[in-house]
Amino acid sequence: MKNLLYYLLIFTSCMAMSCSKDDSDEPTKDIIKDTPPNVITTPCGFDLSNVAANSTIKIDCLLDLKDKTVTLPENIIIEFAGGDIINGALNFSSGGKIDGNLLSSKLKLEGDVKLIDPTFKFYAVRWGIVEGETTSDIALKNNDILEGIMFFTQKLGATTFNIDKLDAYFEVTKVTSTTTNANWYPSQEAINIPSDFNLVMTDNTHLRVFPAQLGVSREGATLLAIRHESNVTVKGGILHGDRELRQYSEDDGQEGSHLFHIHSGKNVTLDGIQFIEGSVGSITIYSTGFSFNPNYEPTTGVVIKNCEFVRSRRMAISLTDGRDVLIEGNTFIDTGLPTPNSKGGEVGYAINIEPTRFRDENGELKEWQRVFDVLIKGNTETGSRGGFVTLTIGQGLTVENNDIGTRVVYSFVSGSKVINNRFKATGKATESWAIFAAGDGETVFDNEIGGNTIEGYSLGIVVGSNDAFVHDNEIKDCGAGIQISKAFEARIHNNTINVSGNGIQATNTHSDAIEIKGNEVTTSGNFNIYLANLNIEEAHKDYKIVLDGNKLLSTKNVTISNARGITFKNNEVNGGIGVGDVFDVEVSANTIKPNESDGIRTFGTNASFSVLNNIITEPTGAARYECINNDADNPDSTVMTGNTCN
Repeated sequence: MKNLLYYLLIFTSCMAMSCSKDDSDEPTKDIIKDTPPNVITTPCGFDLSNVAANSTIKIDCLLDLKDKTVTLPENIIIEFAGGDIINGALNFSSGGKIDGNLLSSKLKLEGDVKLIDPTFKFYAVRWGIVEGETTSDIALKNNDILEGIMFFTQKLGATTFNIDKLDAYFEVTKVTSTTTNANWYPSQEAINIPSDFNLVMTDNTHLRVFPAQLGVSREGATLLAIRHESNVTVKGGILHGDRELRQYSEDDGQEGSHLFHIHSGKNVTLDGIQFIEGSVGSITIYSTGFSFNPNYEPTTGVVIKNCEFVRSRRMAISLTDGRDVLIEGNTFIDTGLPTPNSKGGEVGYAINIEPTRFRDENGELKEWQRVFDVLIKGNTETGSRGGFVTLTIGQGLTVENNDIGTRVVYSFVSGSKVINNRFKATGKATESWAIFAAGDGETVFDNEIGGNTIEGYSLGIVVGSNDAFVHDNEIKDCGAGIQISKAFEARIHNNTINVSGNGIQATNTHSDAIEIKGNEVTTSGNFNIYLANLNIEEAHKDYKIVLDGNKLLSTKNVTISNARGITFKNNEVNGGIGVGDVFDVEVSANTIKPNESDGIRTFGTNASFSVLNNIITEPTGAARYECINNDADNPDSTVMTGNTCN
C-alpha cells in the first residue's frame, strides 16, 4: 500500500454502493468536479528528445510521449502554460524541476527532479479517484491513490498539498499486506500523511469512511493517520465517519472506525477540521512501545484547534499516550448520544485521557502508557452523554477557560487543574454534578479546582480524592453546592455558593485532614452546612475536619449529626447550629445570629464535645428559642465556656 503512486494509479469506473445512507450526510449525487487548469488540447509541435542542458520548456500544448521514457539532460525546467504531458515517463538526469500542474497518473517521473513550487494543488480527475458512491474495492484504490500522491509529491519537494472539491469514499478496514497472517495496524491501513507536510483542505473537501459490513471489515480502523511522522499540519476539510451507515453487532461495544489516528507523531497540528459521526470516535492519540521499553516512541507536540466534533460515538478525542498536547478552541456536540443506527457506546465523554498502567509482582507501578503536560483550553461543549472531559490517569493535565454544558471528572492524576471554566448545565446534565474530584492512592496529589463558575446542576462539586485544592469557585442556581466524600488532605477555600439545597454537605462517608475555610454560602432551602453520619467507624476515629472563617449568609441552619472529629470555628452564621450524637467536636468563636431557631442546640448523646467562646444574638421569633439550648441526653458531658448571648 505504500508503493509509489505511479506504480499504482489506474482509471476505474464507478459502481453503485450497496449500503443505504442518511440524507443529512449523503454526498452530492452530482459530484461537482474540481476543474484542473490543463485546458489546452492542441498537440505540441515538438518533442523532448533533443532538449539541451540548462533549458526551460513551457508546456502550452498537449505533449503525448506515446508510452516512451524520455531521458533529459541536467538542469531542465519544465513550466506549465495551460498544456499537459501524457502517456509516458520523464527521466531527469540531475537538477530537474517541473510544475506540479503537469503531474498526473498519465505521467511517470524518474531521476533527480523537484517541483518548481512547493505548493501542490490536487485534482481528483487527474489521478483516477472515483467520487461519490462506489464499491469497497474502488474505495480501497481511492485510499492508495490519495496516500500515494501525498508521499510522491512530498519526495518531489512539496510542503503544502491543497485539496478543494473532492467527495469520495475510502476503504480503510482491510489488511493490504500480502504476507501470510499479516497483523492488523489501523494507522497503517489509513490514508497516511508524510512528514514535513501541510495538508490543506476546504469546506468542499469531503473524505468519507467506506461503511463497514458486519463480519467483513475490521474494527478500529481510521480514515487518516500520522504514523511515525513529524512536522505535519492538517487544516480544514470535512471528515465523515460511517456511524449511521455501517453494520453493528447486537452488542456494539467498541466497534467502529476513527477519523484520525496520531500514532507516535511529532509536532502535529490539526486545525479547523470538521469531524462528523466517527463510528468509534473522531481522534485517538497513542504511541509505539511501552514507556519502560527501549522501543518506546512517544507522541509529542500535538495541537488540535478550531475543530468541530459532531455526534462522535463513544468519545471525540481519546488520548492514551502522549505529551505536550494542546486542545484549544474546538466545539464538541452530542458526543456518545444514541442515534437511529447505533448506541452511544462506552465512555461517552468528549475527551478521554486514559493511559494504561499496572503493578508488577513486586508492587512497583509500571506505566505501559504515559500522558502528561496536556492543556484543554477555550473549547465549547454541549450534549455529551458522559461529560466533557475525564482525566483518568496522567500528570500535568489542565482544563482551563472552557464553556462546558456537562461535566468534568478527574481520577488518578497529579499536578492537574480544572480552572476558570464556565459550566452551564444543558439537557440531562441538570440532573448531575459539574465537577468530580475522584481517585485515591499515592499517585493522586496536588490537584486544583479553582475559579470556575457553575450553574444549573443538581450538585456543583464533589470532592472525593486526595490533596484537592478547591477554591474561588462560584456555584449558583444548583441543588447543592459542594459535597465531600472520602476526601483526604483537601482544602476548600473561598468559594461562593448560592444554591437551593445544602451549601456544603458530607453524609454517610468519611474524610480526613479537610480544611473548609473562607467560603460564602447562601441557600434558599435545607442547610448552609450539613454533616451527618460522618467518620463514625472505629477506623475513622482520629479523622479531622475543620470549618474555619466561613460566612453562612442565609438564615438556614448548620447541622452536625452523628459525626466525629469536627472543628467549627470563627464562622459567621446567620442561622442556628444543631449538634448531636457527636464525638470529638468543637464549636468555638463563632458569631451566630439565629432566625426562627436556637442559636446552638445540642441533642442526642455526645462525648468530647465543647462549645466555647461563641457570640450569639438573642433569637428572634417565638419565645421558646434560646441562645444555647442544651437539649442533649447527657447535657453535663458538654463543655460550655465563654459563650455570650446579646
